[in-house]
Amino acid sequence: MERSLINFYQSLPYALRSVTASTWGYYLRWLRYSRETEKLAADALQRDHWTPSQWQNWTGERLAYILHRAATRVPFYRDYWSGRRARGDRSSWERLENWPLLNKESVRKSPEAFVADDCNPRRMHVWSTSGSTGTPLRLYWSRRNIQRWYALFEARSRHWHGVSRHDRWAIVGGQRVAAIGKKESPAWVWNRGLNQLYVSAIHLSPTVAETAIKAMRHHGVKYILGYPSALQVLAHHARQSTISLPMAVVITNAEPLSEMQRSVISSVFRCPVRDTYGSAEVVAAAGECESGSMHLWPDTGFVEVFGDNQEPVPAGASGELVCTGLVNDDMPLIRYCTRDSSSLPAAAESCSCGRGLSLLGTVGGRVSDVLITRDGRRVAGVDGIISGSLPIREVQVIQEELGRIRIVYTAEKRLSPEYQRELTERVVEVFGETYVQFDWVPQIPRLPNGKFRSVACLIPPEQLPVNQENLHA
Repeated sequence: MERSLINFYQSLPYALRSVTASTWGYYLRWLRYSRETEKLAADALQRDHWTPSQWQNWTGERLAYILHRAATRVPFYRDYWSGRRARGDRSSWERLENWPLLNKESVRKSPEAFVADDCNPRRMHVWSTSGSTGTPLRLYWSRRNIQRWYALFEARSRHWHGVSRHDRWAIVGGQRVAAIGKKESPAWVWNRGLNQLYVSAIHLSPTVAETAIKAMRHHGVKYILGYPSALQVLAHHARQSTISLPMAVVITNAEPLSEMQRSVISSVFRCPVRDTYGSAEVVAAAGECESGSMHLWPDTGFVEVFGDNQEPVPAGASGELVCTGLVNDDMPLIRYCTRDSSSLPAAAESCSCGRGLSLLGTVGGRVSDVLITRDGRRVAGVDGIISGSLPIREVQVIQEELGRIRIVYTAEKRLSPEYQRELTERVVEVFGETYVQFDWVPQIPRLPNGKFRSVACLIPPEQLPVNQENLHA
């Protein structure tokens, strides 16, 4: 059904696609924002300058409420603590250190078990995500909590940098807003409901990039948000076409931002590039300030760092981020393992920006490459092709030569011929004639630094199409 709807949408003339996208955008605007948004955002900005003791009091009270609600109202956790009590364990659930670590697989298998029993999942909003490793998750949210989250995002991802949701903006992402191969069909769509120009990352070629920049200029776009890999592709083509379009700021998300990517994007759009960190589950978030520091958002989640032995590491040491969400109290996730690595400062460190928010070390999560089509398009955001509806735990997309892609995945069993055929069709739709190989493995290896490389372009430089030799420069 989802694929049929996408195909139908892509078949529409541009004007109707824009109307459809705008209608959806008006719905999202109603869902995400209200008359309370500005006050909630202003409150968050005021909290930015709290002292450590003020934050400790606030997070302590909020965490206590979340733990009590989870232990008494959430079936998964209530059963867990009942089991411990039946075994004679009298440990207090009021202390976070007594709670077990929670992995994605447990949430994936039974998402409804994590919804508080005073909520009706049928009346809640479902966020489905494939996650950074292709692991499908269903997350349940009330409109109240959705608006609390977007107010935080408004304050710290936009207001920090002098822009707002009322400004016209562009996003470069993996949504298939246009069909591949139809030259008369723009590779973007204007969403009036969100003041947003959505640019398809999988269409980017020199010509598409040039016309996308012109569309940004036409719509008066003030800032851009997107994957660093996709923005790098856009900047690469824009620079080759000598197109100039100054922005107020470029905001990156979802992937680690390299200094090379920052330099390229900043020089092309003549503005600062500010990185963000977050999880689809909204158990932690952080944003880069104007001084270049990455600040945690304490009102989003309580963050711990664990080592390979699943024990907390000393302050200053790197490990996996384990987070307890403080926003979504209707589907609380306690000590959730994010699979991202970072560190917390060994001591309270101040930033020249004047905010009292704790600092977060460099985040090591997904490492993303750009893949190449036979006609020379550089495709970023490949994870948009791999749907979260597939029965896959983790997936890695590898390109070792033009016209051939290898999909390495972990799952309980091999993908059926039907699933393989469906996924192959998606790849061919984007890349053209391509041989797709499927490798079922027990575990996808990590890099030496523990990062997960979800997309890897391993094509030797001499095999790249013309003007693609500097792919990784």
